Amino acid sequence: MLLRQMQYFAAVVACNSFTEAAEQCYISQSAISQQIQALERELGVTLIHRENRRFSLTPAGEYFYSRCTGLLDEIADLRRETARIGGAEQVPLRIGYPRCYSGQELHQAVAEFSRVQPKVAISIVSGTHEELYDRLRSGAVDMILNDQRRAFSDEYVNIPLLQCGCCAEISAQHKFAGRERVTLESLTQLPCILIAPRDQQHAEQEYYQHALGFKGQFLFAGSLEEARLMAVGNRGFLPVDCIGTLPPVAESLRRIPIYRREMPLLRSYCLFWRRENAGPAIQQFADILRKSLHAK
Repeated sequence: MLLRQMQYFAAVVACNSFTEAAEQCYISQSAISQQIQALERELGVTLIHRENRRFSLTPAGEYFYSRCTGLLDEIADLRRETARIGGAEQVPLRIGYPRCYSGQELHQAVAEFSRVQPKVAISIVSGTHEELYDRLRSGAVDMILNDQRRAFSDEYVNIPLLQCGCCAEISAQHKFAGRERVTLESLTQLPCILIAPRDQQHAEQEYYQHALGFKGQFLFAGSLEEARLMAVGNRGFLPVDCIGTLPPVAESLRRIPIYRREMPLLRSYCLFWRRENAGPAIQQFADILRKSLHAK
């Protein structure tokens, strides 16, 4: 049994998505699926029950995941302690990013930073807007890439990165699919699909309604992959912030700019970290990501 296969399996379960886990692990979706199938063959049991594009854990999968995460934590501790004793301990840098983010620049920044700072161990976690802030406040992450929804606080370093447009991902079968742009007013005809866990759905809906002006019905998905499948099925539209360079959409979807009356709907994105945790590694990563975003 390979340690990497256990890490891939844990990432898929934690992300609730093969696609997002593959992005987090920097491999293709097909490769991560093959590795988990190889793990199942070695164990001689089925860990994941696959049904179309959804999956659920079998009883064996639930048991393996509960033990697997503990073992991975112990192995991480073993590595850190061994490196410390050997005098080559890596400095950790924990970064959070939005669950709905799919731009390429963050991946490029991580790769470039790892090249110039090989002794800094980067770990990445995704979350909703509020989950990311909670992790930053609690010290679970060192810095976050997030949209700005509140006034800047003096307790944090707040680095504005860019203002980006907002697009609607809509089924290619919908009557809006051929439009060059859609307005918030016209989108009231379609349910708005948001990505949020159950305990944050109300807050997410309130923000989109009152701060951004989205009206009409709201639907919720647990992951970006699930939300896109709902849009493909013509159940509604998925609002996507165009942070940097987004990958092309599937043929079954269209990505259309959203306008508020005659002006594009814009969102502000920033990097945040606690002032007490400021250091050269955080600042260097921020500089690399900012340059990457503005090089497009």
